[in-house]
Amino acid sequence: MTDFTYRLAQKRHLATTLPGPRSAEIAARRKSFVAAGVGSSVPVYAVDADGGVIVDADGNSLIDLGAGIAVTSVGASNPAVAAAVAEQAQRFTHTCFMVTPYEGYVRVAEELAALTPGDHEKRSVLFNSGAEAVENAIKIARLSTGRTAVVAFDHAYHGRTNLTMALTAKSMPYKAHFGPFAPEVYRMPASYPYRDESGLTGEQAAGRAITQIEKQIGADSVAAIIYEPIQGEGGFIVPAPGFLPTLVAWAKENGVLFIADEVQTGFARTGAWFASEHEGVVPDLITLAKGIAGGMPLAAVTGRADLMDSVHAGGLGGTYGGNPVACAAALATIDTMREWDLPARARQIENSVKPRLEAFAKEVGVIGEVRGRGAMLAIEIVRPGTTEPDPELTKAVAAEALSQGVIILTCGTYGNVIRLLPPLVIGDDLLDEALTVLEDAVRAHAHR
Repeated sequence: MTDFTYRLAQKRHLATTLPGPRSAEIAARRKSFVAAGVGSSVPVYAVDADGGVIVDADGNSLIDLGAGIAVTSVGASNPAVAAAVAEQAQRFTHTCFMVTPYEGYVRVAEELAALTPGDHEKRSVLFNSGAEAVENAIKIARLSTGRTAVVAFDHAYHGRTNLTMALTAKSMPYKAHFGPFAPEVYRMPASYPYRDESGLTGEQAAGRAITQIEKQIGADSVAAIIYEPIQGEGGFIVPAPGFLPTLVAWAKENGVLFIADEVQTGFARTGAWFASEHEGVVPDLITLAKGIAGGMPLAAVTGRADLMDSVHAGGLGGTYGGNPVACAAALATIDTMREWDLPARARQIENSVKPRLEAFAKEVGVIGEVRGRGAMLAIEIVRPGTTEPDPELTKAVAAEALSQGVIILTCGTYGNVIRLLPPLVIGDDLLDEALTVLEDAVRAHAHR
């Protein structure tokens, strides 16, 4: 493991029960001024964070297995990122790239051309959030192909804007009562090996989806198919081998663009720079955000030059897209990932954590599957002896782990998946301690 250095002590320490009095006081103020529709999974208020820990307003030091939902891969206060942000902020915080451009935007686009899958000529456009990137990828696909239909998949999550809600599969809390949604979006069955019929191969799962596309839409009406190489909010679902290559081959044969939504899977998270690489898939367009800029808001669409350049001048952009401070953070983040070889670090995390969880699953009998790649790992919680989802136990385990000072996130179409997204710079001892807390939480609630 790289010899990471930290500003804060990398330890779990509970000074109060959670939430402590200071966090409780802030939460009371929040009720009066923050919209109730904004939820928080953890009831403590952060004042500091570094490496694998978050310190709250009451002095509690919590182990972080969420990384701000796969954002702070290089740490939440990485010194190189912080220095780059400070230096750029002293020069200028904004001019708007569409008015007075600046080199940082160009440098980020150069890095994305080099890093993303494929050796073809590429272009990029920068935005603020993953949803914004997805929405613009769809715009580019529709304009460049002259087609309107877009295919999304079951268990998908692509964002909270109107179009990206249409692409997203899960109703509550993302879509319920917010419609009507953007038209010409069609949903197809995905590959979910744990829940697919026994023996269904990736190629067969792809064939099932292709048959429905051709029957319900017609290939010549489809502008793009969009897929997360590992489905995130849907449950960290790794498709069966062959599923993605088969879909991509069909798309290429029929003039359909393949959009890889790598907002959560990108930037070293899965043990490769991008999860598409695991099966040799080269997307026509790729959407990026989260881990790209060490916590600063930045997103991108990177794709084939002919597609990206097909859009008329002024057709892409936004006031804050590619903000200069966020670009500086991204350049420092990418340099750090290279210097520390964080794809390799993600593979180390998988090699230590996954076998441990698989052995634990056999012990407790309530874990239906351990899955994921790199430092994007998950356990699916089920009722003993069945494949029936157990969201109640999942919530209880997350709450118990938090009470012991470990932040874990849940997800899944059925609300029964615990996802592990540690910062890639977390130390082995701290990660080991967090897993022990998680295992004890499962044991404490598994057979109640």
